[in-house]
Amino acid sequence: MMKRPLIVASLWSLVSAGAINSAIAADEPHVLMVLSSYGKQVDGKTTQPGFEFDELSKAYQVFSNNGIQVTLASPAGGQPLADEYNKDKSYNQAFLNDQQAMSALSDTVKLASLNGQSFDGVFIVGGKGPMFDLHQDNELQRLIREIYEQQGVVGAVCHGPAALVDVKLSNGDYLVDGRRVNGFTNLEETAFGKKWRPQFEFLLEDKLKERGGLFEQDGLMLNQVTIDGRLITGQNPFSTADTAVAMVRALGIEEVSEPVYKDDQSVKLAELLFRDKAAAVAQFNKSPDTYDVQMLAMLGVYQAKFATTQLQLHHAIELMTFVQSQFNHPMIELTIAKAHVRQNNQAEAKSSLLRAQKAYPDNAKIKAMLATL
Repeated sequence: MMKRPLIVASLWSLVSAGAINSAIAADEPHVLMVLSSYGKQVDGKTTQPGFEFDELSKAYQVFSNNGIQVTLASPAGGQPLADEYNKDKSYNQAFLNDQQAMSALSDTVKLASLNGQSFDGVFIVGGKGPMFDLHQDNELQRLIREIYEQQGVVGAVCHGPAALVDVKLSNGDYLVDGRRVNGFTNLEETAFGKKWRPQFEFLLEDKLKERGGLFEQDGLMLNQVTIDGRLITGQNPFSTADTAVAMVRALGIEEVSEPVYKDDQSVKLAELLFRDKAAAVAQFNKSPDTYDVQMLAMLGVYQAKFATTQLQLHHAIELMTFVQSQFNHPMIELTIAKAHVRQNNQAEAKSSLLRAQKAYPDNAKIKAMLATL
């Protein structure tokens, strides 16, 4: 499909909402993408978290590439602040080089000015900001209810599902009550949310469960998309593109253009490795440039650090050992050895450290750990 123009906020100051609605092609779905307005900087330092740019750019690209009309909106309107992000990522470059997208981002539509009847779906972008403003925004709750009750699709990713926790349908039931849902997990908050988590009113996983949601999750920073009818939620940033793709399909588009991003592909390779090591090795060897080996290494380190079962430790060791042929670091060697110790396998830990000592003979931490075995 041809790329459809993004509806920029400046139009709303020139013509009536009715005129805009008339101008939107009736045969193309229209999705509202919502960003947090909470972000704030003082003297170049972030004092309040905002939205996740990676999630905006990935989801926007999915919608745009599949011919879907997009409106960017936020509680305060205008230009919201994104959390720190890597501008060199391919999906961020695509968004930054899209003049229409950047124009819309610089002047997002204020939520209070919108009518849910104008949209076929709503997608809530994550980041820490939604935990402070979107979860309690009455106008957003109204729009989500209106869109859902007119058979529209509701999607959210990472911390974006915070916007769903207080949404009530016309019958008084919470939207998520009795429905399968996910979002940034308590374990992921423990691993990655230390800076802002103490200021949260609640943990997202806990609140979704409290509201009656049937919370689903995959392992730490793995890809999980939960589809319960017209309610579609993604666990973390690496679930963004697949969450948006699921929304596109739910909107009735059958021939879906799916993007391929190196970080998402790397997470999926790790998941395949946990299920079928031989298949994962063969897939990697077929196209190694498709994957980010340093990211895979760090994923293995975090999987080991926060493992709560022997199987999770085994998977972490398998992932880190697999990556070592392409990328190695003393941290990886030490993490593998510590994982073996947690498996009560001191002999394997010592053997691993002896090999590591040959590669890093001056590393004090490797020497110190060897001395304890």
